[in-house]
Amino acid sequence: MKEFKDIQRILSHVRKAVEEYSMIEDGDKIAVGISGGKDSLTLLCALAHLRIFLKKDFTIVAVTIDMGFDGSDFSAIAELCRELEVEYKVIPTQIYEIIFNVRKEKNPCSLCARMRRGALHDAAKELGCNKIALGHHFDDVAETFMLNLFFEGRIGAFSPVTYLSRKDLTLIRPLIYTREKEIKSFTNKELLPVTKSPCPADGHTERARMKDYLAIFDKEHPGLYNRIVGAIRRGEIDGFHEDRIDQAEKLRRKNEKK
Repeated sequence: MKEFKDIQRILSHVRKAVEEYSMIEDGDKIAVGISGGKDSLTLLCALAHLRIFLKKDFTIVAVTIDMGFDGSDFSAIAELCRELEVEYKVIPTQIYEIIFNVRKEKNPCSLCARMRRGALHDAAKELGCNKIALGHHFDDVAETFMLNLFFEGRIGAFSPVTYLSRKDLTLIRPLIYTREKEIKSFTNKELLPVTKSPCPADGHTERARMKDYLAIFDKEHPGLYNRIVGAIRRGEIDGFHEDRIDQAEKLRRKNEKK
Protein backbone atom coordinates (compact mmCIF):
# COMPACT_ATOMS: atom_id res chain seq x y z
CA MET A 1 0.00 0.00 0.00
CA LYS A 2 1.18 3.51 -0.76
CA GLU A 3 2.95 5.15 2.18
CA PHE A 4 2.89 8.85 3.08
CA LYS A 5 5.67 10.62 4.99
CA ASP A 6 3.46 13.31 6.51
CA ILE A 7 0.35 11.36 7.49
CA GLN A 8 1.18 10.73 11.16
CA ARG A 9 -0.30 14.00 12.46
CA ILE A 10 -3.49 13.45 10.44
CA LEU A 11 -3.70 9.87 11.69
CA SER A 12 -3.34 10.95 15.32
CA HIS A 13 -6.33 13.30 14.98
CA VAL A 14 -8.41 10.72 13.13
CA ARG A 15 -7.61 7.94 15.59
CA LYS A 16 -8.54 10.21 18.51
CA ALA A 17 -11.93 11.01 16.94
CA VAL A 18 -12.62 7.41 15.97
CA GLU A 19 -11.82 6.08 19.43
CA GLU A 20 -13.44 8.90 21.41
CA TYR A 21 -16.76 8.56 19.58
CA SER A 22 -16.62 4.81 18.82
CA MET A 23 -16.94 5.51 15.11
CA ILE A 24 -15.64 2.15 13.86
CA GLU A 25 -16.42 -1.36 15.07
CA ASP A 26 -15.47 -4.87 13.98
CA GLY A 27 -17.22 -5.91 10.79
CA ASP A 28 -17.98 -2.40 9.55
CA LYS A 29 -18.01 -1.73 5.83
CA ILE A 30 -17.57 2.00 5.36
CA ALA A 31 -18.36 4.01 2.24
CA VAL A 32 -15.98 6.98 2.06
CA GLY A 33 -17.58 9.86 0.18
CA ILE A 34 -15.01 11.14 -2.33
CA SER A 35 -15.67 14.45 -4.06
CA GLY A 36 -12.11 14.89 -5.29
CA GLY A 37 -11.49 17.76 -2.88
CA LYS A 38 -8.68 17.92 -0.33
CA ASP A 39 -10.86 16.90 2.63
CA SER A 40 -12.29 13.70 1.19
CA LEU A 41 -8.95 12.57 -0.25
CA THR A 42 -7.22 13.15 3.08
CA LEU A 43 -9.96 11.18 4.82
CA LEU A 44 -9.53 8.33 2.36
CA CYS A 45 -5.77 8.16 2.94
CA ALA A 46 -6.20 8.31 6.72
CA LEU A 47 -8.80 5.54 6.88
CA ALA A 48 -6.80 3.37 4.49
CA HIS A 49 -3.79 3.60 6.84
CA LEU A 50 -5.93 3.29 9.96
CA ARG A 51 -6.76 -0.27 8.86
CA ILE A 52 -3.18 -1.14 9.85
CA PHE A 53 -3.14 0.45 13.31
CA LEU A 54 -6.71 0.31 14.61
CA LYS A 55 -7.54 -2.91 16.40
CA LYS A 56 -10.79 -3.30 14.48
CA ASP A 57 -11.58 -5.47 11.48
CA PHE A 58 -13.24 -3.12 8.97
CA THR A 59 -13.23 -2.46 5.25
CA ILE A 60 -13.65 0.71 3.22
CA VAL A 61 -14.89 1.49 -0.27
CA ALA A 62 -14.42 4.89 -1.91
CA VAL A 63 -17.55 6.29 -3.57
CA THR A 64 -17.76 9.27 -5.91
CA ILE A 65 -21.12 10.73 -6.92
CA ASP A 66 -20.65 11.85 -10.53
CA MET A 67 -22.93 14.87 -10.81
CA GLY A 68 -22.73 14.93 -14.59
CA PHE A 69 -20.41 17.89 -15.18
CA ASP A 70 -18.84 17.91 -18.64
CA GLY A 71 -15.28 16.64 -18.72
CA SER A 72 -15.32 14.95 -15.31
CA ASP A 73 -12.27 12.70 -15.00
CA PHE A 74 -11.85 10.41 -12.00
CA SER A 75 -8.88 8.43 -13.29
CA ALA A 76 -6.40 10.04 -10.88
CA ILE A 77 -8.64 9.17 -7.92
CA ALA A 78 -8.99 5.63 -9.24
CA GLU A 79 -5.18 5.34 -9.37
CA LEU A 80 -4.86 6.62 -5.80
CA CYS A 81 -7.41 4.04 -4.65
CA ARG A 82 -5.47 1.32 -6.43
CA GLU A 83 -2.29 2.41 -4.61
CA LEU A 84 -4.16 2.43 -1.29
CA GLU A 85 -5.73 -0.99 -2.02
CA VAL A 86 -9.23 0.44 -1.73
CA GLU A 87 -12.23 -0.47 -3.89
CA TYR A 88 -13.51 2.52 -5.89
CA LYS A 89 -16.98 3.12 -7.29
CA VAL A 90 -18.23 6.04 -9.41
CA ILE A 91 -22.00 6.54 -9.31
CA PRO A 92 -23.35 8.38 -12.38
CA THR A 93 -26.21 10.86 -11.82
CA GLN A 94 -27.97 13.72 -13.59
CA ILE A 95 -27.85 16.10 -10.65
CA TYR A 96 -26.18 18.91 -12.61
CA GLU A 97 -28.67 18.61 -15.47
CA ILE A 98 -31.68 18.63 -13.14
CA ILE A 99 -30.56 21.54 -10.98
CA PHE A 100 -29.00 23.91 -13.50
CA ASN A 101 -30.70 23.10 -16.81
CA VAL A 102 -34.13 21.69 -15.93
CA ARG A 103 -35.03 23.51 -12.71
CA LYS A 104 -32.65 26.44 -13.28
CA GLU A 105 -32.24 26.89 -9.53
CA LYS A 106 -31.09 30.36 -8.46
CA ASN A 107 -30.00 29.02 -5.06
CA PRO A 108 -28.93 25.47 -5.91
CA CYS A 109 -26.85 24.48 -2.88
CA SER A 110 -29.57 23.09 -0.62
CA LEU A 111 -31.23 20.94 -3.29
CA CYS A 112 -27.87 19.80 -4.64
CA ALA A 113 -26.73 18.73 -1.19
CA ARG A 114 -29.92 16.75 -0.62
CA MET A 115 -29.63 15.00 -3.98
CA ARG A 116 -25.96 14.17 -3.44
CA ARG A 117 -26.67 12.83 0.03
CA GLY A 118 -29.51 10.70 -1.30
CA ALA A 119 -27.34 9.28 -4.09
CA LEU A 120 -24.50 8.53 -1.64
CA HIS A 121 -26.83 6.87 0.85
CA ASP A 122 -28.40 4.69 -1.85
CA ALA A 123 -24.98 3.74 -3.20
CA ALA A 124 -23.74 2.79 0.27
CA LYS A 125 -26.73 0.49 0.80
CA GLU A 126 -26.27 -1.14 -2.61
CA LEU A 127 -22.59 -1.77 -1.79
CA GLY A 128 -23.50 -3.44 1.48
CA CYS A 129 -22.07 -0.68 3.68
CA ASN A 130 -23.40 0.07 7.14
CA LYS A 131 -21.51 3.34 7.59
CA ILE A 132 -20.57 6.41 5.55
CA ALA A 133 -17.47 8.48 6.33
CA LEU A 134 -17.64 12.19 5.49
CA GLY A 135 -14.77 14.67 5.27
CA HIS A 136 -16.00 17.44 7.58
CA HIS A 137 -13.08 18.81 9.59
CA PHE A 138 -12.45 20.94 12.70
CA ASP A 139 -12.94 24.25 10.89
CA ASP A 140 -16.22 22.99 9.42
CA VAL A 141 -17.53 22.37 12.95
CA ALA A 142 -17.02 26.02 13.93
CA GLU A 143 -18.28 27.38 10.61
CA THR A 144 -21.43 25.25 10.69
CA PHE A 145 -22.15 26.37 14.25
CA MET A 146 -21.85 30.04 13.27
CA LEU A 147 -23.94 29.56 10.12
CA ASN A 148 -26.74 28.01 12.18
CA LEU A 149 -26.52 30.84 14.70
CA PHE A 150 -26.45 33.66 12.13
CA PHE A 151 -28.97 32.40 9.59
CA GLU A 152 -31.26 30.02 11.50
CA GLY A 153 -31.11 31.48 14.98
CA ARG A 154 -30.33 28.15 16.59
CA ILE A 155 -27.51 26.56 18.54
CA GLY A 156 -26.28 23.53 16.65
CA ALA A 157 -23.71 21.84 14.45
CA PHE A 158 -23.43 18.47 12.72
CA SER A 159 -22.73 15.47 14.96
CA PRO A 160 -19.56 13.36 15.09
CA VAL A 161 -21.78 10.28 14.63
CA THR A 162 -25.31 10.29 13.21
CA TYR A 163 -27.61 7.29 12.82
CA LEU A 164 -30.08 7.47 9.92
CA SER A 165 -32.94 5.19 10.94
CA ARG A 166 -34.72 5.38 7.59
CA LYS A 167 -31.66 4.07 5.77
CA ASP A 168 -30.17 2.07 8.63
CA LEU A 169 -26.87 3.86 8.00
CA THR A 170 -24.48 5.58 10.38
CA LEU A 171 -22.60 8.71 9.33
CA ILE A 172 -19.16 9.25 10.85
CA ARG A 173 -16.87 12.28 10.61
CA PRO A 174 -13.32 11.17 11.52
CA LEU A 175 -11.69 14.52 10.62
CA ILE A 176 -13.48 16.60 13.29
CA TYR A 177 -10.21 17.15 15.20
CA THR A 178 -8.14 17.94 12.10
CA ARG A 179 -7.56 21.58 11.15
CA GLU A 180 -8.08 22.61 7.54
CA LYS A 181 -4.54 24.02 7.32
CA GLU A 182 -3.18 20.57 8.25
CA ILE A 183 -5.24 19.00 5.47
CA LYS A 184 -3.97 21.57 2.95
CA SER A 185 -0.39 20.94 4.02
CA PHE A 186 -0.79 17.17 3.75
CA THR A 187 -2.38 17.20 0.29
CA ASN A 188 0.21 19.66 -1.03
CA LYS A 189 3.21 17.75 0.31
CA GLU A 190 1.90 14.38 -0.87
CA LEU A 191 0.72 15.73 -4.25
CA LEU A 192 -2.72 14.19 -3.93
CA PRO A 193 -4.95 14.52 -7.03
CA VAL A 194 -7.12 17.33 -5.64
CA THR A 195 -9.55 18.69 -8.20
CA LYS A 196 -11.33 22.05 -8.04
CA SER A 197 -15.09 21.80 -7.92
CA PRO A 198 -16.64 22.52 -11.34
CA CYS A 199 -19.85 23.73 -9.68
CA PRO A 200 -20.80 27.28 -10.83
CA ALA A 201 -21.81 28.14 -7.25
CA ASP A 202 -18.49 27.05 -5.70
CA GLY A 203 -16.95 29.84 -3.60
CA HIS A 204 -20.10 31.98 -3.73
CA THR A 205 -22.06 30.48 -0.84
CA GLU A 206 -22.93 31.63 2.67
CA ARG A 207 -20.50 29.00 3.96
CA ALA A 208 -17.67 30.50 1.90
CA ARG A 209 -18.46 33.95 3.25
CA MET A 210 -18.60 32.68 6.83
CA LYS A 211 -15.21 31.03 6.30
CA ASP A 212 -13.81 34.40 5.18
CA TYR A 213 -15.34 36.24 8.14
CA LEU A 214 -14.00 33.79 10.70
CA ALA A 215 -10.56 33.82 9.07
CA ILE A 216 -10.43 37.60 9.58
CA PHE A 217 -11.60 37.38 13.20
CA ASP A 218 -9.23 34.48 13.91
CA LYS A 219 -6.30 36.57 12.67
CA GLU A 220 -7.32 39.44 14.95
CA HIS A 221 -8.15 37.14 17.86
CA PRO A 222 -5.96 34.00 17.57
CA GLY A 223 -7.56 30.81 18.82
CA LEU A 224 -11.10 31.74 17.80
CA TYR A 225 -11.78 28.39 16.13
CA ASN A 226 -10.51 26.52 19.18
CA ARG A 227 -12.75 28.56 21.47
CA ILE A 228 -15.85 27.98 19.33
CA VAL A 229 -15.31 24.23 19.10
CA GLY A 230 -14.34 24.14 22.77
CA ALA A 231 -17.66 25.76 23.65
CA ILE A 232 -19.51 23.21 21.51
CA ARG A 233 -17.76 20.36 23.31
CA ARG A 234 -18.26 21.81 26.80
CA GLY A 235 -21.92 22.37 25.99
CA GLU A 236 -22.14 18.82 24.60
CA ILE A 237 -23.99 20.14 21.57
CA ASP A 238 -25.22 17.63 18.98
CA GLY A 239 -23.28 14.69 20.37
CA PHE A 240 -19.97 16.46 20.99
CA HIS A 241 -18.40 16.13 24.41
CA GLU A 242 -15.26 17.14 26.23
CA ASP A 243 -12.25 14.89 26.06
CA ARG A 244 -12.99 12.15 28.59
CA ILE A 245 -9.26 11.62 29.23
CA ASP A 246 -8.76 15.35 29.92
CA GLN A 247 -11.78 15.32 32.25
CA ALA A 248 -10.42 12.33 34.15
CA GLU A 249 -7.03 14.01 34.50
CA LYS A 250 -8.64 17.23 35.77
CA LEU A 251 -10.63 15.24 38.33
CA ARG A 252 -7.50 13.39 39.46
CA ARG A 253 -5.61 16.68 39.95
CA LYS A 254 -8.57 18.17 41.81
CA ASN A 255 -8.69 15.20 44.20
CA GLU A 256 -4.93 15.42 44.80
CA LYS A 257 -5.31 19.01 45.96
CA LYS A 258 -7.91 18.08 48.57
